Amino acid sequence: MKKTEIFTLGSPYREDLKITGYTFGQGQKSACIVGSIRGNEVQQLYVCSQIVRKLEELEAAGKITKDKEILVIPSINHHAMNIGKRFWPVDNTDINRMFPGYNLGETTQRIAAGVFEKVKNYDYGIQFASFYMPGDFIPHVRMMDTGKQNTSLAGLFGLPYVVIRKPRPIDTTTLNYNWQIWDTSAFSVYTAETDFIDEESARQAVSAVLRFLTRMGILKYNCHNGYIATVIHEEELMSVRTNTGGIYRRLCRPGDEVYTGQPLAEILDPYEGYVTSTILSPTDGIIFFTHKKPLATENEVICKIIRRLHN
Repeated sequence: MKKTEIFTLGSPYREDLKITGYTFGQGQKSACIVGSIRGNEVQQLYVCSQIVRKLEELEAAGKITKDKEILVIPSINHHAMNIGKRFWPVDNTDINRMFPGYNLGETTQRIAAGVFEKVKNYDYGIQFASFYMPGDFIPHVRMMDTGKQNTSLAGLFGLPYVVIRKPRPIDTTTLNYNWQIWDTSAFSVYTAETDFIDEESARQAVSAVLRFLTRMGILKYNCHNGYIATVIHEEELMSVRTNTGGIYRRLCRPGDEVYTGQPLAEILDPYEGYVTSTILSPTDGIIFFTHKKPLATENEVICKIIRRLHN
C-alpha cells in the first residue's frame, strides 16, 4: 500500500485541505474508488476505510493481479465533515456539482479539478454517493444514462438493484457523469445510510466492491455470488408524497413488500400530537426509499416504490 496526497489546498483560516489516496498494486490504472465528497457522508467514509483495510490484507497476501492498480480516496470534503456541514463550509457549494473542475476557478472547482486529474484515467470508477433527499435506500448501484453505461457490468457488483437515471443538466457536473464522458465505466454505490454508520449495509458494500474487482480480473478473491440484479429506470419508481406537513412517523422500511392501501407513514400535528394524515400505498410493490427526518413538509416525497409488474 502506498499512501500519497492526491491534492492539497491552502487555507487562510484553518489547516490545509489534504486529500489522501491509497494505492494498491501497480501498473494499469484499473479501478478508482471514491468515498465521501459531501461532509455528511459518514457511511461512505466508513465503507472506504474498510475497503482500504481489506485491500491492504489482500495485497500482503499477493491477491492483487499483476500489473493492476487500485486507487482509493476515502474522503474529499473532510473540512465540511469536521464541522458537521454537508457542503463546502466557506460558500456552501457542492464539490460533486463542480466536475470536471477548473483549476483557475472557485475553490470547489479547483478541488474538483485536482481530484479529477488523478482519477480520470482509470478503467472503472466506483463512487459511494448519497441522495439529495434525506432517507434510506435498498443498497443498489446507480448509473447515468449517458449512452456509455453498461448495465451488465453494474450487475457484477451482486447488489439487488441497478438503477438507471436520465441525467438532468445539473447532473452533468457530477463525478459519475464526467467519469463516463472521459471513458471510465462509472458506478455510484448507495448503501442504507449516509449520516450514520450501518454495519450490515457497509459489509454488503465492501463485499460488492471486492466481488466486482474479482470478476473484472483485478483481484484474486473468493466471494459469495451475491444477488442477480434487477435493472430499473428511475422514472419507473413511484413517488409517494405527503398531503400535509408535521411530525413524520415512518411505518415501513426499504425492502418491505407493501400492498395497495397499506399505511406507509403518519403525519402528526406538531402541537397536539394527533394523526392529521395517514399516507397509504397507491400500489403493490417493494419499498425502495423512505424519508427519514422527523419532520415532513406538505407535498414532500416520503417514499419511492418499485411497482409490481402486473400492476
